[in-house]
Amino acid sequence: MIVLGSNSEIAQAFVEKVLEAGEKYPVIYLLTSNHETAEKFARHLDVKFFQRTEIIELDLMKEIDYTQLDEISSDLLFCATGYLGENTEEGLYNNKNTEIIIDINYAKLIPVLNFFAGKMERQRSGTLIVLSSVAGDRGRQSNFIYGSAKAGLSAYLSGLRNYLFSRKVHVLTIKPGFVDTKMTEGLPLNPALTATPKQAAEGIYKAFRKKKNTAYVLPLWRIIMLIIKNIPEFIFKKLKL
Repeated sequence: MIVLGSNSEIAQAFVEKVLEAGEKYPVIYLLTSNHETAEKFARHLDVKFFQRTEIIELDLMKEIDYTQLDEISSDLLFCATGYLGENTEEGLYNNKNTEIIIDINYAKLIPVLNFFAGKMERQRSGTLIVLSSVAGDRGRQSNFIYGSAKAGLSAYLSGLRNYLFSRKVHVLTIKPGFVDTKMTEGLPLNPALTATPKQAAEGIYKAFRKKKNTAYVLPLWRIIMLIIKNIPEFIFKKLKL
């Protein structure tokens, strides 16, 4: 199993979920830009599940050495890489903030996903599970830079799923909605619309086993985003969402 963004609470909860469900992996590769935090999780997996792990440094904001990834292969890749950034007016006009949001959520992430997708295509098996966002369903004033990057990611995953279907590789797009994590800490989240990392992991695992194409962590988000996507533009542009 390959985990991109392995320090994400959702990623870690998903890894625990699959291991608790009895899935077996010779090794779990933790790809991360924070080696120290990944080591703590690796020790946890060793103690709790006797699971062998290997930590590989991968920082999307640096040039990636793909030779270190050549020997890695797996039937399952889980990607929780993401960066919310600063979504205030000040952050909107900060080009550095904008560049990082676009790079981590889309521009620098796609080549890495393509690299592993190519491996799965050649072995004619595998599943890629990638966290996108409900923010990508329609641009809203509250987070449209982040949302635009996630929209691009969702479109990429849709095309990749179409391309890899005949090659026996499945692509699952996850749209979590609000999840109570470090990434959303301090935001005014509605408890009725917010999942815990464990709830998210359980929902993602069910979607994975059912071979779904796109899944919202909380079903209510599918209804909410369907409504938002269908609001006429002449009304929508006047709303504060």
